[in-house]
Amino acid sequence: MKIAMGADHGGYRRKEMLKAYLEEKGHTVVDVGTDSTDSVDYPIYGKAAAKKVADGSCERGILICGSGLGIGMAANKVKGIRCAMVSEPYSAQLSRRHNDANMISMGARTIGGDMMKEIADAFLETDFEGGRHARRVAMIEEETWEK
Repeated sequence: MKIAMGADHGGYRRKEMLKAYLEEKGHTVVDVGTDSTDSVDYPIYGKAAAKKVADGSCERGILICGSGLGIGMAANKVKGIRCAMVSEPYSAQLSRRHNDANMISMGARTIGGDMMKEIADAFLETDFEGGRHARRVAMIEEETWEK
């Protein structure tokens, strides 16, 4: 699978570890940065990876920042992205099965390396169930919402 990955300075080391793990498993990783622990702005990397998923050049995306929250929020601003902020494998599975999430974000300061691997595996190996969930995903994708 072709996976877009992005991280800020807080997630850089975990991104590098997870990228190597995913490549060992045969995935192709498109790394949009950052490339060091020097301070950067997480929205740049969240949006860059999200655009790769939204335009179809990558099938899924994985983002990492200190908490996993801000970078995921930035990704969700890109039309067509459904990025779930997750901290354990079960939520990663449900984000795929029920919400057809095409990206996840994780926190380098809250999740250990081995757990990140388990989360990534759950996210990448789980299919969307469709059915009643497809209607709900379509509602998420609507341009506007009425009160």
